[in-house]
Amino acid sequence: MAYQHSTLSFEQMLLQFMSEQDPMLAMLRWLCEQMMEAEVTAKTKAQKSERTDTRTGYRSGYRVRRFDTRMGTMYLFVPKLRKGAFPLGAF
Repeated sequence: MAYQHSTLSFEQMLLQFMSEQDPMLAMLRWLCEQMMEAEVTAKTKAQKSERTDTRTGYRSGYRVRRFDTRMGTMYLFVPKLRKGAFPLGAF
């Protein structure tokens, strides 16, 4: 699943989560991925695919990582950076 900027309304997002097998786990996965995207945006000083003079790094896709929680196991799409490593500070 590629990263997409969500333009869904709150109600649409809730309906999408409720259609999952485990809605709470789906919400947690979405929240974790949004936090990682925000961290990478802050580290690179640019949005994904944004052209700017202040950019300090470049993205290089995603990798899948397993994350075990009390609610169950989920697989997260963790952003990769071209140079350096993305620190998983939230996890």
